[in-house]
Amino acid sequence: MTTAELRSKFLVQDLFTPGAINLRFIDLDRVVLGGAVPTKGPLRLEAPAAMAAEFFTERRELGILNVGGDGQVSVDGKVYAMGNRDCLYAGRGSREIAFESANGSKPARFYLVSYPAHSTFLTSHVARDAADVTELGTVERANRRRLYKYIHPGGIQSAQLVMGMTELLEGNVWNTMPPHTHERRTEVYLYFDLPADSTVFHMMGLPDETRHLVVRDGEVILSPGWSVHSGCGTTNYTFCWAMGGENQVFADMQMVEMEKLR
Repeated sequence: MTTAELRSKFLVQDLFTPGAINLRFIDLDRVVLGGAVPTKGPLRLEAPAAMAAEFFTERRELGILNVGGDGQVSVDGKVYAMGNRDCLYAGRGSREIAFESANGSKPARFYLVSYPAHSTFLTSHVARDAADVTELGTVERANRRRLYKYIHPGGIQSAQLVMGMTELLEGNVWNTMPPHTHERRTEVYLYFDLPADSTVFHMMGLPDETRHLVVRDGEVILSPGWSVHSGCGTTNYTFCWAMGGENQVFADMQMVEMEKLR
């Protein structure tokens, strides 16, 4: 594929529009991605006609990560305060979901990830500081980072969605290297908190046929089960990772030896 073809198939842009909710329907494991940026009052999540559903989470579950200013999300009348990098899970059957910013001039930016759900789990909130955190990597390899798990078997329970966030510490630029694939799951990466003059070079493709895509703030990469998913930035950065598929075992991955990369 050419660069333009790769970007058209695997890069999702323009999710975050002030005053609007944008949704993207993706064939990979039937994931729906979205961005909600409320500026002048609440934004309500509706089910588009293409879903053939009475409401958005009639047959789906939804993960929400705030990557902007303070805000709140209401689910069936219950209000959840959402600070920067707080996460909320809305279970199947949640009929009314709305997003609001505490300050419209510094709006919240709600990132939405939804997969089909065949079981119902409780709507749950977890603040950034209450997440399951692991520190990984070394300064010598320029990959020192913090991994936050929000929606996973040991945290917020879900039908198939697994969701978390990784922060690269200052002076560190590599993530997920050595790389791996997920044969039984699709993964999506939202890169955020990237300065306007910075980029991430996202590595993808078969281990012996790698490609790269240049990614900027607020853009999402789609990673099929056969693809590696690693990245190197021109500065440190943060990304939200989310997965859906046949299981929720975090360690269910196929490691790729560095000497086999091409």
